[in-house]
Amino acid sequence: MPLRIDVPEKFLNLFHKIFENEPIENGNKLNLFSLKISNNAFSYATLVEELGDILTAYALSRSAYDELCSQKKYTTLVSKAKERLRKAESNDGELGEILLYTMLEAHLKAPKLLTKLELKTDPNHYVNGADGVHLLKIDDNTFQFIFGESKLYSDLKKGVKKAFESLKNLLKEDLNKLRYEIQLVNSNFLKEAHDEHSVDLLKKLLIPRENDEDLNIDHSFGIFLGFDVEITDDERKLNNADFRETIYEKVENAVRAILPTINDHIKQDDFRGYSFYIYIVPFSELKKQRKKMIAELKKYMEDDSCKSDSPNDYFGFIFSKIIQSVR
Repeated sequence: MPLRIDVPEKFLNLFHKIFENEPIENGNKLNLFSLKISNNAFSYATLVEELGDILTAYALSRSAYDELCSQKKYTTLVSKAKERLRKAESNDGELGEILLYTMLEAHLKAPKLLTKLELKTDPNHYVNGADGVHLLKIDDNTFQFIFGESKLYSDLKKGVKKAFESLKNLLKEDLNKLRYEIQLVNSNFLKEAHDEHSVDLLKKLLIPRENDEDLNIDHSFGIFLGFDVEITDDERKLNNADFRETIYEKVENAVRAILPTINDHIKQDDFRGYSFYIYIVPFSELKKQRKKMIAELKKYMEDDSCKSDSPNDYFGFIFSKIIQSVR
């Protein structure tokens, strides 16, 4: 794949894979990953540290990121990423959007073409639509545009319902909304293509020519779902090994119970011919923790005293503060 993947595979080391590439309806795949557990708690601290290293690549196009890095303008790099994040109206969804991006890049090896945050030039711009667009290479002649959707709900069943409703909405009006997403990619692809090979490939995919008749292009969907797993006081009193086994089993049972619902959605007529790549991650006290994280993120983005010569130092600082309120 000529497009660069910015989220390293080692990012997945943060997670315990309860099951991976689980077959679901129509040959699709579902992945259930849990943050690793340390001292009877999900390891949020390590997650946010890693996200701190990733946020600049997520918030900015590759060309903007590479140009600023090549000039060693790290303060400007961070400032521009901060500006994007600051302009994103808080809908409590940013965390899910970032985790969707990390999973599609690190696990599926599908580099981003566009994220919602990149186009946030003002609070009202590009609010609706896919949370991101990625490119997956199936073989030398076959590619998929992956349209992403993330939902974080305490109730997993509700999250599943809302995610598929959003995707169905993209398919309305004779694919006009999907076409709009492709047009956005088309108008911004030079920002993501970091070399001539990447430019040539994206031109072929976005503007097919007569001599590209062997090129196959399909659309697919990537879904990230976060949900709440209740942890009782008695469970917290278990020894570390028993706690891990208990929580991982509880999470697996919760997701397996919802698989028939997911399969029913995929079988709907609207989704015939589309592939799905689904990622599910449990959280504890999701609603409370998510709001705290976003509130702290926005608070520290406005704190001018957080400036640094290194982008990773800046975001590491932000998330170290966030995690103090999460744990």
